[in-house]
Amino acid sequence: MEYHYLNRIDCPADLKQLKIEELRAVCEELRQFIIEALSKNPGHLASSLGAIELTVALHYVFDTPNDKLVWDVGHQAYAHKILTGRRDRFHTNRQFKGLSPFTNPAESEYDAFIAGHASNSISAALGLDVAGNSNVVAIIGDGAMTGGLAFEGLNNTSMDKNNLLIVLNDNHMAIDPLKGGITQYLVDLTTSGVYNKWRWKLYQLAAKLHLVDERKRRAMLRRNNSLKAVLSRQPSNIFTGLNIRYFGPTDGHDVESLVRILSEIKNHRGPKVLHIITKKGKGYAPAENDQTVWHAPGEFDVASGERLQVTGDGLQVPPLWQEVFGETLLELAKKNDKIVGITPAMPSGCSMSIMQKEMPDRVFDVGIAEGHAMTFSAGLAKAGMLPYCNEYSTFLQRAYDNIIHDVALQNLHVVISIDRAGIVGNDGATHHGLLDLAYLRPIPNMQICAPRTAEDLRQMLKMAETLDGPVAIRYPRGRTPIVNDANDANDGMVKYGKGVKLRDGKNVAVLTIGAIGNTMAEAIEASGKNYAHYDMRWLKPLDEDLLHEVGKKFKTIVTAEDGMIAGGLGSAVLEWMADHGYTPRVIRLGVHDQFVEHGSTKELYHMLKLDKEGLCESLLQVPEK
Repeated sequence: MEYHYLNRIDCPADLKQLKIEELRAVCEELRQFIIEALSKNPGHLASSLGAIELTVALHYVFDTPNDKLVWDVGHQAYAHKILTGRRDRFHTNRQFKGLSPFTNPAESEYDAFIAGHASNSISAALGLDVAGNSNVVAIIGDGAMTGGLAFEGLNNTSMDKNNLLIVLNDNHMAIDPLKGGITQYLVDLTTSGVYNKWRWKLYQLAAKLHLVDERKRRAMLRRNNSLKAVLSRQPSNIFTGLNIRYFGPTDGHDVESLVRILSEIKNHRGPKVLHIITKKGKGYAPAENDQTVWHAPGEFDVASGERLQVTGDGLQVPPLWQEVFGETLLELAKKNDKIVGITPAMPSGCSMSIMQKEMPDRVFDVGIAEGHAMTFSAGLAKAGMLPYCNEYSTFLQRAYDNIIHDVALQNLHVVISIDRAGIVGNDGATHHGLLDLAYLRPIPNMQICAPRTAEDLRQMLKMAETLDGPVAIRYPRGRTPIVNDANDANDGMVKYGKGVKLRDGKNVAVLTIGAIGNTMAEAIEASGKNYAHYDMRWLKPLDEDLLHEVGKKFKTIVTAEDGMIAGGLGSAVLEWMADHGYTPRVIRLGVHDQFVEHGSTKELYHMLKLDKEGLCESLLQVPEK
């Protein structure tokens, strides 16, 4: 496709040179550009397609980057990147050393705030506004209004003196269809045609008569709210109830109308909300028809809409870690009617959808509310249920206090299934799950394990049913490994608090936890060294018998983990050895004090020297005496 307009837009100033009637064509070119680009370089498709008209209107009306756009959930922001000088580099989006997968102030002055986790836009934008920035807009969507932080920000917005504009991009979706009271409330938050018609006429008349100023704005707001209550026979909505002026709902795919509305309200004093209705995947039929799959579809054929699947070249294709979780959870739930599943808006992502399909009344999708998911699980456990709460490692960070205060302090039996632990790849620094081992280990009553194989995960999930207190099971993204543990002293059985010797050896003991143990096994083989290798399996409790054996027999210990070095397995081994009078040299391998950028997992593990080649290199440098 020839991009007549898009190839001439290198910054928003170029966009402003166009007539308003030309913006529809710009939107169509943007839509096609994103579809073509993502068909070859996968990314978040459906969300950005749904926000194109809004993005064009915002940059057409506001003076960015002097005016600040704060995007909530960077899934929406691809059109924003393209219009702000990154069109020619967009083919590098999410690639190693390429464009960031989300908005990132270090990448562009047009990116006012980082946007990797949901629901932070209102709070961040309010801070920017109160600090004296000109016009500040928070764009919240993709289900982020279900997050508690959004309402904390909304509450503060209603109290502080500010001129914040909140654009609610309402598509009734996160990755999966949204459920819950807030979602239904937004569905019901409509006004009659009579009300919309007369409110707009009333406002236009007031503007012509120069009646719209700061002194009379609040009076008009009260009259408008009263008029709405009379005409719609409904009370004021949550926004007007908080004294935040509400506009909408309006068509989020009518770019000319959005320009007119934004131009009218951008200089209004005081906080305001523009509620727009959009369709996730707008303009590309496959994405409109299956919004969950096309949230991030991978490579696809544009013309046919066929997704291009990796076949495995005829080899056995092992299951995904998440599939092992989902299938095992359903198996357990069929035998134990106390088991329930809880997920914060990720049923398909974590494969809890497998249980949800067969037992919809026993799976709770609580929306983008990670802290609530954990405390809700605590309440269920207190009442005698057995909740399996699945949260991605990076999102579990948001539930840290809930884990400590509501679960661990009461020693409640909650199974915390931690998906996407370790390096996750192209989503980058906001999504890597590198902190969980370190931040969970100090919590009293917490039990922590990590499977190396699919069978380990099955057994750990089953064992967790029989334990008391909180149990955390962390596993990575991607497919489980194909392994042959001929030397497994436990005959493949996972035992509570016990590791397993994978390989006998001399001089050096290598201790690993989780899936990185498979890579380490390959590295030891490649190094030609006769080193012993132990899979710890449990970080808490540690296998003290195993550690006594290692402490007595070896003068050098190497630890390796798919997480931060500080506070993880290596730290635990060092502390235990010191506490028990052993003085080995301990060499710790893992992620040093840094946020890891985006790129493929292969590229990132290589950069961190945690792939086979890097681990082998580290082993060859280990002093044996």
